[in-house]
Amino acid sequence: MKSIIIGSTKHLAFAVFYSLIGTSIALVAMAVWYLNSRPDLSIWHTTDLQSEYRASSDVSSFDEYLKLEEKLFAELDNKVYQKLLEPESFDVLNRYVKGSYSSPTHWPQDWNRSFEWPNKNADFGVLLLHGMSDSPYAMSHFAKHFKDKAHVLALRLPGHGTVPSALTHMRWQDLAAAVNIATQDLQQSLAGKPLYVIGYSTGAALALNHELERIAANDQPAYSAMVLLSPAIGLSPVAAGAKWQSILGYALGLDKLSWNSIQPEYDPFKYGSFAVNAGDVVYQLSINNLSLIKMLGENKLKELPPILTFQSLTDDTVDTAAVVNELYLKLPNAGHELVLFDINRTKVNMSLMNSDPLMPYTDMMQQGGFEFTFTLVENQATDTRKVQARTLNNRQLQPLNLQWPKQVYSLSHVALPFPQLDPLYGPIADVNRSHIQIGLGASKGERGVITVPASEMMRQKWNPFYPYMLEKIDNTFTP
Repeated sequence: MKSIIIGSTKHLAFAVFYSLIGTSIALVAMAVWYLNSRPDLSIWHTTDLQSEYRASSDVSSFDEYLKLEEKLFAELDNKVYQKLLEPESFDVLNRYVKGSYSSPTHWPQDWNRSFEWPNKNADFGVLLLHGMSDSPYAMSHFAKHFKDKAHVLALRLPGHGTVPSALTHMRWQDLAAAVNIATQDLQQSLAGKPLYVIGYSTGAALALNHELERIAANDQPAYSAMVLLSPAIGLSPVAAGAKWQSILGYALGLDKLSWNSIQPEYDPFKYGSFAVNAGDVVYQLSINNLSLIKMLGENKLKELPPILTFQSLTDDTVDTAAVVNELYLKLPNAGHELVLFDINRTKVNMSLMNSDPLMPYTDMMQQGGFEFTFTLVENQATDTRKVQARTLNNRQLQPLNLQWPKQVYSLSHVALPFPQLDPLYGPIADVNRSHIQIGLGASKGERGVITVPASEMMRQKWNPFYPYMLEKIDNTFTP
């Protein structure tokens, strides 16, 4: 009897084991089928540009970086733009079709490229670093603001401003090496004057990495202060396994699996499609930064320059909690500040929320005792869209002459660098403009009809609190 029970148990265990294997294979097969059923890849997904900068490139100065960039854009024109000149290929909203509404040629400056604006009378320098899949356009308003009083350099990060396929090959070390070249160029030009950096998303993580690496090597920090916008300090745990999707696609010969999303390229200065490798690059960079923070410890972290960070409480791209817990709560008292943009807490908005995104931080905020200045930009009351800046350290209130726009319940990851008057992402129409105005896109109809997801069109793309943010940056960049 005992042997019968043992035998039955073994058979049951084997049955459960093989059932789990079969279920797992079926799920993987379904996922592969779903991912491979997406739209076909286009020339901008498959073109390989050989002139892109790599950490191993024979480039030692920013002038050489720009010369290589010229070769890169000539190669882009030959391999992509020239291939889409036929009348039958004309797409009115394709950035790679010359003459379309989305063509970068409609703009007075091609913001997809690096640019440097020297200023002989500058008291300081500003390095501008954009985010993943973006271009220097994301930093253009900061460049214009500082051009009359600073030496400005905006870096086009490797893999950006050309075709989405460039995101499938880059490594974070390539990006970091380019940041190092731009930093050294500015240091030489400034001859001892202060150098500041503004980094957005991945650019923020790269700026932080540059200083952490220098401190780890017992070198002096290069920047007098850092401003981080929506910094990529931590990502979703899903990002850790994203690269396996690409590996599986390579093994099966299915190129579509190298992409998280395959979207129309209607934005002249930002990729619509997003490669799996791009997410893994940001993930690996964030892991490296967190390892450096842990390794350096509190005493060495005192050498970091002051960090001013602006972060939306709701951010679907980076982990807001990581900005608080993995960076700011690890920093010693050294003049750092975190500005957190709360949601629009009107009674109507709160009645529609699944949960309060501020709840995970409530206990910490009430306990206080921060080693940094913690500022919350919030509604003055639940019956008004007017906002105030509340410093949690001392409960000091600063009413701002700003308010939430109608029908906007929160900021987003992509909104922070852009003011309301931005001609691409802003909400103000101008019939005299011949280029696309993405901020006006709010088409309505039946779901599943158009190729751009409704969630993307409805995402907040400009920052109503940009003037407040700029004022605080100005105060930080005071030599």
